[in-house]
Amino acid sequence: MKIAIIGAGPAGLTATYELSKGIESGKIDQLDLYEISSQVGGLSKSIDLWDQTVDLGPHRFFSHDRRINELWLEVVEGEYDIVNRQTRIYYKKKFYDYPLKATNALKNLGIFEAILSISSYFLQKIFPVKNTDTFESWVTSRFGKRLYKHFFKAYSEKLWGIKCDQLDSDFASQRIKKLSLFEAVKNSLLNSKRNTHKTLVDEFAYPLKGTGFVYERMASLIKEKGGNIHLSKGIEKVITSGRKVKGIEFTSGDYQEYDHVISSMPISTLVNRLPETPYDIKELANKLKFRNTILVYLKINKTELFSDQWLYIHSTDLKTGRITNFRNWVPQLYGNDEHSIVCMEYWYNFEDKEWEMSDEEQIETAKREFSNTGLLKDGEIIDGKVIRLPRCYPVYYKNYKKQLKPIETYLNSIENLQAIGRYGSYKYNNQDHSIFMGILAAENILKSEKHNLWEINTDYEAYQEETIITKTGLAKTD
Repeated sequence: MKIAIIGAGPAGLTATYELSKGIESGKIDQLDLYEISSQVGGLSKSIDLWDQTVDLGPHRFFSHDRRINELWLEVVEGEYDIVNRQTRIYYKKKFYDYPLKATNALKNLGIFEAILSISSYFLQKIFPVKNTDTFESWVTSRFGKRLYKHFFKAYSEKLWGIKCDQLDSDFASQRIKKLSLFEAVKNSLLNSKRNTHKTLVDEFAYPLKGTGFVYERMASLIKEKGGNIHLSKGIEKVITSGRKVKGIEFTSGDYQEYDHVISSMPISTLVNRLPETPYDIKELANKLKFRNTILVYLKINKTELFSDQWLYIHSTDLKTGRITNFRNWVPQLYGNDEHSIVCMEYWYNFEDKEWEMSDEEQIETAKREFSNTGLLKDGEIIDGKVIRLPRCYPVYYKNYKKQLKPIETYLNSIENLQAIGRYGSYKYNNQDHSIFMGILAAENILKSEKHNLWEINTDYEAYQEETIITKTGLAKTD
């Protein structure tokens, strides 16, 4: 059996890592992972910058699923620490605790606005929004119009580039469905640290050498088991005949036969380049939208800037949407260096003029905005670096599922082809979601399972006994 995996992000690497165990058992004769860039890790890679290690923005790993956690610990082999999470919202030059704390929110909003916001919340409970199929209506129905405008609208429109009344409610239901105003106020008043929203954890596991260490280590283990990793290798298309996988054609024009292909390339690219794809499916695939990211790293001659790992920037006078401070993760990232590295995130479409700005212009914009936040204090920005990440967020525009569903059905009809990952399945995955997809894709081949990967969404519940990763290893949750 010959297997090819396209894309060395978390999903593709996990699938390859799990499949590499089949080489030892004799079930797999050839296992090849192809990555178009020169480094594994995808959006979760780490890079060396100014004698420090940084990630592509903030990446924290957290899961309740035993299988995911066991695999992560198996790969990392104790080279991690537990980070106490602090993330806040920066809005109108004030910092709001996230998740919300009543005393902090009341103080920052002021009594008058706090009363109006709470009144808006209760008014929504009396006269609820009837149709909640958009992000705006979904959030408004649960928090009221004023809190929606304060804490959800600006950030979401920066991220997605469309108005919230054109954004599908899936984004809200998957990401904030368990975030409750009532619970937030109760927890704050009772000084409770028990958080009912699973993504807003108080602490998380983090590799000592950066998030990318997990995937660099996976790559090493794959090679040890006999798998092959081909970097800087472009894939032109997956070759099929009679809706069955036959092999892969490379951008060089070469061809290689395979029995199975697992793809994490952008789903629209995959569909358009399959030789048998009907015209109407290609048309639907071309309507799927991805959002681009520009990361601007700033080197600052100061070690004390702000205490958060990252900040959500809700202020409309700033284009940046998120600011990461790599000084606040683990000391192994910066060692003895006396500088801080912060990362400013900007989100654009290909047609936006900002996407075409030069690196120098991007750096100057980031310098100006970071200074305007007041976070620089008496520090000085002494260098900058720009990284561009095209198509890194699948956009959940209104009714996108109606276009995605026929594509899923068509891809399901192709024997021995699986699409996984954030790009490949058009799902806004975290690391754990992509790792889970990789595990199940490997099981579909090695164990002849029938997992429907399209059903694995970002709001999945743990299939087995719930666990968390602690400093000493795996522990059961209460």
